[in-house]
Amino acid sequence: MGERVESCRHAAGSGDSALLQGDVLEAGVATAPPAGNGYENYRVRQINFEKDSPMNELELEILLKDLESDRAERKASISDSNKLREAICAFANDLPNHQKPGVLFIGANNDGSCANLPITDRLLLTLSDMRSDGNILPFPTMTVQKRTVGGCELAVVIVEPSDAPPVRFNGRVWVRVGPRRATATAEEERRLAEKRRSKDLPFDLRPITSATLDDLDLDLFRRVYLPSSLAIEILEENQRSVEQQLTSVRFATVEPQPKPTLLGVLVVGSDPRQFVPGAYIQFIRLEGTELTDPIKYQKEIGGALPDLLRMLDEIFQVHISVASDITAGPVELRQPDYPIVALQQLARNAVLHRTYEGTNAPVRITWFNDRIEIQNPGGPFGQVNRQNFGQPGITDYRNPHLAEAMKNLGYVQRFGVGIQLARKELQKNGNPPPEFAVEDAHVLVTLRRRP
Repeated sequence: MGERVESCRHAAGSGDSALLQGDVLEAGVATAPPAGNGYENYRVRQINFEKDSPMNELELEILLKDLESDRAERKASISDSNKLREAICAFANDLPNHQKPGVLFIGANNDGSCANLPITDRLLLTLSDMRSDGNILPFPTMTVQKRTVGGCELAVVIVEPSDAPPVRFNGRVWVRVGPRRATATAEEERRLAEKRRSKDLPFDLRPITSATLDDLDLDLFRRVYLPSSLAIEILEENQRSVEQQLTSVRFATVEPQPKPTLLGVLVVGSDPRQFVPGAYIQFIRLEGTELTDPIKYQKEIGGALPDLLRMLDEIFQVHISVASDITAGPVELRQPDYPIVALQQLARNAVLHRTYEGTNAPVRITWFNDRIEIQNPGGPFGQVNRQNFGQPGITDYRNPHLAEAMKNLGYVQRFGVGIQLARKELQKNGNPPPEFAVEDAHVLVTLRRRP
């Protein structure tokens, strides 16, 4: 028996309708940690490692002692968290194509001997959080376990090969070269891109067969997206063709004649609606409280993702009313009828979590005199359902690579806290809490005006 933390924090300051902060701490005890110590979202239960673990004790011991293996790395502590993330990134990329997990042993010296590091719950949770803190993208598939290997108590991080490499840590692609790790060369990145599995790809990585690379705004790609998604040193050294660059960030397929992916069309497409008819936001401002009341303003907000979200922010700013109070004290108080941050979080959530498959419906934002309704096509996804929707720690991603793009562009600061942040801002501004109507085909959130 031992302890395991399954990392479930999928990362979007905008990504809540799907699993974040839902790490599962599995231990050989029957009660949860006491409230107030930061572990409220962790469930505790007994497990049998021989049955539940992706690797058995013999496999782990062989890897721990094999100092030349490119599937194992040892660390005496977690003091250098960036080195740990580099190792996770490299194992997820699986450059040698082992198609087997890589293992990070915490509490072991470089020679495989025991460092006698105390393996605490907090240490396990810190490691688990590395999966979804937004630094490693796309999110790696990994488990964190407390194991006894060769008589030494260790924290064991088991990282599965990614289905959609290259995986990056802070804009750099890390790979294993024998027993050491390094940043990938252009040729190695090309090899990683070619490893992508065409089967079971998320919808946002599927090719748009009727499109060509001419349908992408390459100026927007070079000017806005590349600088936001790759490290400066990588860009300065980059001698790759635009086709290779597009393939590297999953905006195009890996083929002799690359095709734009849905992701590429949505993020940097010249006209996304030509290929994805529902890729826009329908904004309507009504003079009243019913859908049949006169329309005060309406606009279809379309274009590539950076332009679409920028225009939406501008429209929000124009339509928010700010009241001034000069009677409450010596300083004039200015308070909006809706907090801009709450509107941004919930609208971006709708763009991120909506379905783009099997529907031509847009995201709809309807602004009444007494409320705002934001509706996106597509009901709950993955482990999210009507009962747990919006709960802290419960998140999942229908469009995981679109989430990565929004993070790179700065529209998502932290994954999985968007709804909580919106609730906090509404409460601080004096608005009622948001109301969610979760259906099979759509999700509707209603924000009430500040009294």
